[in-house]
Amino acid sequence: MIEKLVQRVQLPLPGNKIQIFSDGNDDYTYVLPAYYPETCMDYGQLIKIREGGKVVDKIRKIVYGSPSVDDIETTDVENFNGILQERVGRLVRKTKCHSKKKRALINALEFIQFNWNFMDPLHDKRTPAMLESLADHIWSWDDFLLYHFAV
Repeated sequence: MIEKLVQRVQLPLPGNKIQIFSDGNDDYTYVLPAYYPETCMDYGQLIKIREGGKVVDKIRKIVYGSPSVDDIETTDVENFNGILQERVGRLVRKTKCHSKKKRALINALEFIQFNWNFMDPLHDKRTPAMLESLADHIWSWDDFLLYHFAV
């Protein structure tokens, strides 16, 4: 996952740090410095304290850099995971829609990622691809299905 992040995100610099927030999994603490210098990232963890299956408290911990403690949150990722589970049955626990082959799961995820980034407009009527200057319009199903790649 971190390798995909490095491939897809602009290289951070000390004056333009990457912000990464995760749960309390300590693996990120050891893996992230292998890809990004500590001076180029703000990394914080959100550790949820649960009692009886309910979140009763949250501990925000700065690991690298100097992110604002109030900014350390994982709701965006958790929300997107929920959207993926709604739209890709293969990601739901205890489902009949499991992938028999890894390639089928990868294809399903790439399809939903394209749909999310190019076809599904945000509140301001622009898609994430338009915000990143990767597209100049909202793609339709015709655009997607009839697209011709340059050879």
